[in-house]
Amino acid sequence: MMIQRSNTLFLVLILGFISTQVESLRFELQSGQTKCIAEDIKSHAMTVGKYHIVNPNEGYPLPDTHKVTVRVTSTYGNTYHQSDNVAEGNFAFETAEAGDYMTCFFAADHKPPVTVTLDFDWKTGFAAKDWTNVAKKGSVEVMEFELKKMYENVQAIHDEMFFLREREAEMQELNRSTNSKMAWMTGLSILICLSVAGLQLWHLKTFFEKKKLI
Repeated sequence: MMIQRSNTLFLVLILGFISTQVESLRFELQSGQTKCIAEDIKSHAMTVGKYHIVNPNEGYPLPDTHKVTVRVTSTYGNTYHQSDNVAEGNFAFETAEAGDYMTCFFAADHKPPVTVTLDFDWKTGFAAKDWTNVAKKGSVEVMEFELKKMYENVQAIHDEMFFLREREAEMQELNRSTNSKMAWMTGLSILICLSVAGLQLWHLKTFFEKKKLI
């Protein structure tokens, strides 16, 4: 009997813990007003949310006046999700810091004023695992960003390698051109030196012949 009571108490505690991680709300929001919902979440915890506006006229398109702006921020003011002028949406992210996370809904001002009814489900921790599609979508977006960043890095390295090859080819061409010019200048210098030496010998020979020294 004591074992059954202990198991029952343990089950109640687990269900109570899970229930604290789930926020399922329906509330009304008048145009021109803002309503915020806070949730205390620990760091490195998965949290997902889904919201949509209840259509006041089922079977008909949702009126343009029934749109809201949604923003999710951390206790330090960092924005994790923001959607403007939407009728529905979702978010999924892993918290980087512990504290109160705020989800705020703002309805634009209209004349005459209207009242918007919203359904909002917010789950964290263990309960968030029920929202696999949203979580996977968030993970895919992160992976896509990381892969894109890696691709850009590889592309930059690839371009740098081709640039270095072009520079190497230019340097080799410059070396060949410089060596060719140096060889030509060396030959010209030798030719000039030989010509000057020949002129000096001719001048000395002429001088000595005039002096009748030879």
